[in-house]
Amino acid sequence: MLAPLLGPLAELPLADLPLPGGAGVAIASLLPGLNLLLGLALALWTLLFLFRIVLTWYPQVDLGKGVMRLVAIPTEPLLAVSRRLIQPIGGVDVTPVIWVGLISLLRELLVGQQGLLSLIALRAQGLVAAAG
Repeated sequence: MLAPLLGPLAELPLADLPLPGGAGVAIASLLPGLNLLLGLALALWTLLFLFRIVLTWYPQVDLGKGVMRLVAIPTEPLLAVSRRLIQPIGGVDVTPVIWVGLISLLRELLVGQQGLLSLIALRAQGLVAAAG
């Protein structure tokens, strides 16, 4: 899927990267963990935005108090910027829906089954197995 987008970079073997000593193997062993961590972080962020969508139905909820701050702090900076660009449609704030879509797309492009980091991690596992 990404090979046409990457062009010549898709054919570049990771083993040919100029890394000192066994640094290539060490980096390759960290990639699956990085892939998992980034996937979980993006999934959590998506859930927070989904929670913000539900909270739009309850305008009386104060996001500045209690547990609701845990939802507001990571989402409000992005929502504030996007609210300046995108006005409410029929009085409904659609910016959390847009962010759910953008984060889901980013997650799929980076850590999905055909995602960039997933493919790099698979290639790196092959190099670790060949080196070991």
